[in-house]
Amino acid sequence: MRTKDSAHGHPPRLWTVAEANRRIDDLTELLPRLKGWVLRLGEVHEELKRLSEFWGSDVDAPDHADRDLKSRLDAEWKNLTRRLEEVVGSLRGEGIELKDLESGTVDFYGMVGDEVVFLCWQRGEPRVGFYHPISGSARDRRPIPGDVPPPSAGAARGGPGA
Repeated sequence: MRTKDSAHGHPPRLWTVAEANRRIDDLTELLPRLKGWVLRLGEVHEELKRLSEFWGSDVDAPDHADRDLKSRLDAEWKNLTRRLEEVVGSLRGEGIELKDLESGTVDFYGMVGDEVVFLCWQRGEPRVGFYHPISGSARDRRPIPGDVPPPSAGAARGGPGA
């Protein structure tokens, strides 16, 4: 069995496709929140940069007019960074890798045959239906062997496509 983890050579855990699919609703709700935090971090960074470029180190003086603003922005930066690190760290601890926040690409450590792979899901997909090698990326996605999509509602009722 081939595995990859920087610390011990083993992933935190291996997910089945069914287990990964049960996390999709949670991830669908979580991803926009994380993206919002990242966007806000960008805004805070730009405001801090603007203050630094305009005032230099003077902005840190106790009697400076923008010192309170800078202090609030510093605190917000630290808070957002801590929250992001906690959430991403928690996901990693579960064997879930957030690969691309923009596309909503999430990988779960799993098995295909006797190989440890990433079961790959992207925001907007109804379920985990693809995988790629640990050394690959979402560009290398392949359908999970033997994965049969659930029947469409029409087929289940005996309608078109049944």
